[in-house]
Amino acid sequence: MPHRLSIIIVSWNVRELLERALHSAYASWGARPGLEIIVVDNASTDGTLTRLADKFPQTRVIANQDNRGFTQGNNQGLAATDGEFILLLNPDTTALGDALPRLVAYLAAHPHAGMVGPQLLNADRSIQSSRRRFPTLPVLFGESTWLESCLPRRVLQKYYVQDQPPGDIQAVDWITGAAMLTRREIYEELGGLDEEFFMYSEELDWCRRIQQAGWEIHYYPDAQIVHYEGKSSEQVVAARHIHFQTSKVHYARKYHGPLIAGALRRWLLAQYRWQLAVESLKWLLGNQRELRAARVTAYRQVLHSKLRREKIWTQINADER
Repeated sequence: MPHRLSIIIVSWNVRELLERALHSAYASWGARPGLEIIVVDNASTDGTLTRLADKFPQTRVIANQDNRGFTQGNNQGLAATDGEFILLLNPDTTALGDALPRLVAYLAAHPHAGMVGPQLLNADRSIQSSRRRFPTLPVLFGESTWLESCLPRRVLQKYYVQDQPPGDIQAVDWITGAAMLTRREIYEELGGLDEEFFMYSEELDWCRRIQQAGWEIHYYPDAQIVHYEGKSSEQVVAARHIHFQTSKVHYARKYHGPLIAGALRRWLLAQYRWQLAVESLKWLLGNQRELRAARVTAYRQVLHSKLRREKIWTQINADER
């Protein structure tokens, strides 16, 4: 008999956080029947598999021999599920109270919604930004560059949905990927995540495809999940930059065409050349040399990647050795 809820957690070297996430997920669902949790482990070296076998024997585990990334890992999990509802959940999360059954009940009661996300909280329980509108060209070119501070305030306010109260249930363009609940029929109709996105922007693309198919994306703040943000990706600084910006370029190519994508890639690389020059000068002047050296190394690796996907796997293998 199919499960009511399938949860997929992709993990890489965050054993303690994963354990907390699993405890909270099982506690949130409680004694309700119909739960399955699948952990896709991307070749962790911190004892994750042993801990799972010892403490969570009821959890299904897919143990990869190499790091296949967030997107491919979730697609492995999606292919293994049978749940009526499917939750993609980050390992650096803690579900509060009955957040998970609340999300399922909400999606079941709103047939026009293809996906729903909870209100995400920071570790200090302040509200974490998790609602978005689709990025405009100024956002694509300005976000996460020095130009961001020069953008009109209203541009970013609109992008981050700061013109709508965070305590209101609402339809949005997309939700960030720490916790995304969807329907099996969405997966069967549209497929999983686009694996051209190794990590970052994959949820943006999925939400956009869901909307294009006629479904709505909802934000449901009555369900709350703490998200400790970026605990896997922060382990490899250069790779984080490369994946984030390469995914942005791929998104631009997919929805705005090759000319815009090419211009965006050249613009982003120019920003890293500038940052490399600035950090190198600061190092020469003796300013926080350890920090400057780390940034110089990271920016050089970004430039070496040329923000092209075909170079990413080489970079991943180099970073993990």
